[in-house]
Amino acid sequence: MGEFEIYKDKKGEFRFRLNAGNGQSILVSNGYTTKSSCIKGVESVRSNSTDNSKYELFKSKNGTLYFNLKAGNNQIIGTSEMYSSSSAMQNGINSVKINAPKASVNYLS
Repeated sequence: MGEFEIYKDKKGEFRFRLNAGNGQSILVSNGYTTKSSCIKGVESVRSNSTDNSKYELFKSKNGTLYFNLKAGNNQIIGTSEMYSSSSAMQNGINSVKINAPKASVNYLS
């Protein structure tokens, strides 16, 4: 089962990452100024993760692939790790869809 980890970064902003059951990070957030906003971001991931239309796929300059998950207001709520192939990226999306809705939340800070 997946887990959201909420933590403070070096700049003092709150962030979350979604880890798969094997502990691998599959989605990370941008920084939030408050913990409550970060928690709302987690809830947005839960509610949007199963909607295929909320995923945007990209290729970086060096050819690796990644995706963003967007909220209903089209704001980015999470960015994936980098993938070497389309099939690996699709596995990452599937992992977010499976893990996010029922993932526990662990507050690291």
